[in-house]
Amino acid sequence: MTISPMTRAANVLRRWLVRFFSRRLPSLQVGALCLRGRPGRREVLLVSSLGTGRWIIPKGWPMRGRTLAEAALREAWEEAGVQGEVGALPFGSFGYAKQRESAAPTPCEVQVFIVKVSGLDADYPEAGQRVRRWVRPIEAVAMVDEPGLRALIGGL
Repeated sequence: MTISPMTRAANVLRRWLVRFFSRRLPSLQVGALCLRGRPGRREVLLVSSLGTGRWIIPKGWPMRGRTLAEAALREAWEEAGVQGEVGALPFGSFGYAKQRESAAPTPCEVQVFIVKVSGLDADYPEAGQRVRRWVRPIEAVAMVDEPGLRALIGGL
C-alpha cells in the first residue's frame, strides 16, 4: 500500500497543527501581596490553599468591571478578609501551573499588586476554609513553593 504525497503532506500538517494548538498560553491571574508594618518590621500575609494547604498569597481571576488591582484587592478580601489600599500598578509577576481536578495543569501568570492592610475582617467568604498567617518576609520566602513568588517576596 502506498501513501500519496498529498496524504503524507496532510498528515504532516495535521501533526503540526495539533502540536501548535496544544501549546497553551499562560492564563492571567491577579494576586495580592498583603503587607503591614513599616520597612524593617514589615510582615506578609500568607493564606493556605484550598486543595493542598500550601502557603500562597490571595489570588484569582480578573473580574469584569474591575481593574486588575481592584480584582486583586477583592481576592484578598474573599480569601483572607483583608481591608486596605491597593497599588494601581503591579509590583511584579510570577508563573505557576494551576492544578485542576479533572484536567491537565493550566499555566498561569499572576500579576501581583501590593496591598497595604488596614484591617482584617473576621467574617469573609472563605473564612473557615483557609488559614491566614502574618510572617516576616524571610519566613514567607521559606514557606511558599513557587520560585517566582519567593523572589518577589524576597525583594521587599
